[in-house]
Order: sequence, then C-alpha cells, then structure tokens
Amino acid sequence: MRYLEKTQSKRRRLTEEGLEETLTVHKLEVAGLLRKTLQTTNPIESCFSVSRTITGRVKRWRGDDMVQRWAVSSLLRAEKNFRRIKGYREIPKLIAALQLRSIDRKEVAA
Repeated sequence: MRYLEKTQSKRRRLTEEGLEETLTVHKLEVAGLLRKTLQTTNPIESCFSVSRTITGRVKRWRGDDMVQRWAVSSLLRAEKNFRRIKGYREIPKLIAALQLRSIDRKEVAA
C-alpha cells in the first residue's frame, strides 16, 4: 500500500511540473513542431542518458575537479549526437515572445 502511495504522489508531482511547462508554452503561443518539441523532456533526457553512460564508467572519483571534468566531457560527447530541433524556424518568434514578457514584467515591477 505504501508503494502505491509513493508512486501516486510521484506521478502527481511530475504531472504538476509538466502542466506548468505545457501552460507556459501555450501562453507564449508557440506553434507547431516547436511546441511539440518543447512539451517533452526527451531532448534533455537523451543528453543525460549519454552523460550517465560515460560517467558510469569512472571507477574512482578524485575530487570535485575530476567530477566537473567528466561531467563537461560527457556533455560534449552528447553534443555530437544532437539533432536540429524540430520547428527551429519558429525560435525567433519564441525569443520575441519571451522578450515581450520580460518587458511586461519589468513594467509591473516598477
């Protein structure tokens, strides 16, 4: 029974987190393929998977500097497999919407 409670609360938290991002993409009026890409965590999950595989091979960590070097090295390796974001042509519209929101918030704060 406790297992089910933990699983349900975890799912609820993940759904709430995903809902916020989905609503943000909707509020910014992102359309088409870019919207589909930004509503999923697949691109970052793929990057983390490559990083996890590479850093998982390290048998003995020697200090923070070594951890940082391996992390950066694994992310650079993952970068080689990156593909163009679907809907990338819509990114200038997204940037404009973000800048507009930023200006609106500054005016409200003032």
